[in-house]
Amino acid sequence: MSTSGRATTDADATSDIAAQLREAGFVRLFAHADGDSLAASGVLARALDEIGSPFQVSVVETRDAYIRRSERVDDALVVPIGIDPGQTDESVLSAIRPTTRPTSATAFEIARDLGVTPDAVLALAGAVASGAAIGADDTAGVLDAAVERGVEQRPGVGLPVDDLSDGLAHSTLFHASYSGRPEAVQATLAELALPAELDADAHRRIASLVALDATAVDEGQARAAEAIEGALSPYTIPDGPFATVEGYADVLSAVASNAPGTGIALALGYDARSDALSAWRTHAAAVHDGLQNGTTGRYDGLFVARVEDAPVRTTARLLLQYCSPEPTALVVSADEAAVAAVDEAGDASVEDALASAIETTGGEFAGTNRRGYARFEGETKSFIAAFREAL
Repeated sequence: MSTSGRATTDADATSDIAAQLREAGFVRLFAHADGDSLAASGVLARALDEIGSPFQVSVVETRDAYIRRSERVDDALVVPIGIDPGQTDESVLSAIRPTTRPTSATAFEIARDLGVTPDAVLALAGAVASGAAIGADDTAGVLDAAVERGVEQRPGVGLPVDDLSDGLAHSTLFHASYSGRPEAVQATLAELALPAELDADAHRRIASLVALDATAVDEGQARAAEAIEGALSPYTIPDGPFATVEGYADVLSAVASNAPGTGIALALGYDARSDALSAWRTHAAAVHDGLQNGTTGRYDGLFVARVEDAPVRTTARLLLQYCSPEPTALVVSADEAAVAAVDEAGDASVEDALASAIETTGGEFAGTNRRGYARFEGETKSFIAAFREAL
């Protein structure tokens, strides 16, 4: 997920980007490694395919990785999606930069400007992956188009699969006592004595169970209560690749981070469901293990978790939402780090703090005001110290 305080992309900008895409002989889309940007790249790629324009999609984790790969591109229109290229608007006019608006919602409008009917369900899933509320100003048009496709809301929890023990154990939309353990979910569900065919009442009971467990935290309960809302009252997808829009978003975020090749295939509309779900389960198991077994430290305004193999980006998001007593959460492994912060974190910018820390330790990063990722050099404790000082 990525947000920042920069201005949103306006109608003139989307129209200009659409014009550039229409006239380009070849387009190279570079999506940041998050679910929203991955979905946006899929929306644009499908639109380009429909108008007969050749393209290529890549996923990049850091600004330096984007610059290295884009500099090798000749005679093609380069479109960075969800990542700030570190250049002026005049240098990269086609950039869909990270803003307070989901990049997938911007891509949806660009695709419409190209004269095609974009995949509203994919765009809506991308918006959810960004942390946006479905139906809010930035997603209202996308939701309307998705409803026309048959998407509808029901009670319950937003999962990518119908199997409750699988879905609840591996969801990374929340962190609960049974997360990462399907057998524990089965034991918990057995106490509800649910009917074989789940009705609206059964879905409500499941949602209540999840909400109570996920928000049973000593500190930061208000933050957890707000975060869990994004997983409840989901939108179902008739004949879709996944059971709900929220579940689709969860899978997109997982594969963008840990299986980008599978993620690109999924975003382009290929039959990658099985591989994507396998990557999602592996990703979720590692995330929840990191949250449960990571070594934590609390500082003024910052909560730190040191993990071994957990995907740092998703772990940082859940650490902030469900575990952190501080407004900024940092997750570090041997050579990776991710940061998530809430708006009340103050004027300190995650992007600026990461840039300063990387300048001290070496490495590369990508970030916004409230989210960030880095690959650093040297010892983990040195990076933590440099980030704390910069923040």
